[in-house]
Amino acid sequence: MQILDGKVTAAQIRLELSEVVKERKLQGKKIPHLAAILVGNDGGSVTYVNAKVKACEEIGFESTLIRYDDSVPEDILLAKVQALNEDKSIDGFIVQLPLPAHIDEQKVTLAIDPKKDVDGFHPMNLGNMLLDIPGFICATPAGIMELLERNNIETEGKNCVIIGRSNIVGTPLSLLLGRNKSPGNCTVTLAHSRTQHLAEICGNADILIAAIGQPGFITADMVKEGAVVVDVGTTRIEDPTKISGWRLAGDVDFEGVAPKTSFISPVPGGVGPMTIASLMMNTLKAMELKGK
Repeated sequence: MQILDGKVTAAQIRLELSEVVKERKLQGKKIPHLAAILVGNDGGSVTYVNAKVKACEEIGFESTLIRYDDSVPEDILLAKVQALNEDKSIDGFIVQLPLPAHIDEQKVTLAIDPKKDVDGFHPMNLGNMLLDIPGFICATPAGIMELLERNNIETEGKNCVIIGRSNIVGTPLSLLLGRNKSPGNCTVTLAHSRTQHLAEICGNADILIAAIGQPGFITADMVKEGAVVVDVGTTRIEDPTKISGWRLAGDVDFEGVAPKTSFISPVPGGVGPMTIASLMMNTLKAMELKGK
């Protein structure tokens, strides 16, 4: 069993990006600029956005953080989105999800300029991904693909089972892994909460990817010997032994499953750092697509 260490792989990507920034500075070229809008004080969102800001600092990107309390009117948020669309100094930006219930997340997503949509959530970018046209791929699926490629995980001809069909992880990842590319060329099964005989289906997977948000859902009896297991889950659960009072738990029962695997990603330290690394790569790409 080997660990798919997202921290190590993401650190390598940050180093590569920092070298690009250094070269651009020497040439007097523009430095990538990422902005983030954070609404409210959701603990997970705050942690995630702070990690993005820290990554920008390490790489040398410029970054802007815009914060609102959770009572911000929808029209104010949409106005800020439009302002960022029009701000030529900003190469890409994100609106951190989830948003408060009184704000229509789809309306906000649709308001973002697809050319600055470095989260890859806009329908235009999702459509570009489907047609294999240049654009922005959702950061988590893109991060998983990088993790597989940089760890030399063989995907061609493999049976891949993805549990979870969200528009930002499971569904786009199923398209990427089924594509005639490397990594890719998998035979993909997209499973979900209504899938019958799920344990049997998972037990036949060469590559098993869990993205359902149910801590410890994947147990050892659902995993075949030698499988590659990627855990996308990041659920906060109470843990009185931690100073914070909580810890992150993945969708996979790591202790039980790990001994059966050839590779497995941990939580934390697996997919999470790769998501942020992918966002940084998309930000550079956003600037480059503008010809700057």
